[in-house]
Amino acid sequence: MQETIIEIPNYKTIKLIHIVLDYNGTIAKDGILKDEVKIILPKLTTRFKVHVITADTFGSVNRELKGFDVCVKTLKSDNHTLEKANYVQSLNATNCAAIGNGNNDMQMIELAEIGISIIGDEGCSTKSMMKSDLICKSINDALELFLNTKRLIATLRE
Repeated sequence: MQETIIEIPNYKTIKLIHIVLDYNGTIAKDGILKDEVKIILPKLTTRFKVHVITADTFGSVNRELKGFDVCVKTLKSDNHTLEKANYVQSLNATNCAAIGNGNNDMQMIELAEIGISIIGDEGCSTKSMMKSDLICKSINDALELFLNTKRLIATLRE
């Protein structure tokens, strides 16, 4: 996958390859993939390598993401915060965007070149919010930033 370069004036130049998404609370509610994500995900996967990282609380992630060109990482450790951060690091964090909403997303959000917190149906942890580059009111708004990068530039330029 070729990197997408986004130059944000007086902020930084981003070279994105990967978008890492938390599952429950971010792109899914109660284990069910949100309808708006089903629409936008195929567009994202033509430009980026999309990863979904989850504890799979409801046991539904593989069924819900069947047919989508995404890499699913199911968490196995007792420390999901660290496991998510290590996953982003393994992809080269400088080439990653990370999106989440929970306490266990805060380190991956902080490590990623662009970290986004979502205030969704489950709310958003203040720890993740404080580590984010930006905060969005919906997953659709967040994902569209990567399809319409001028929105990202408009928000983050200094």
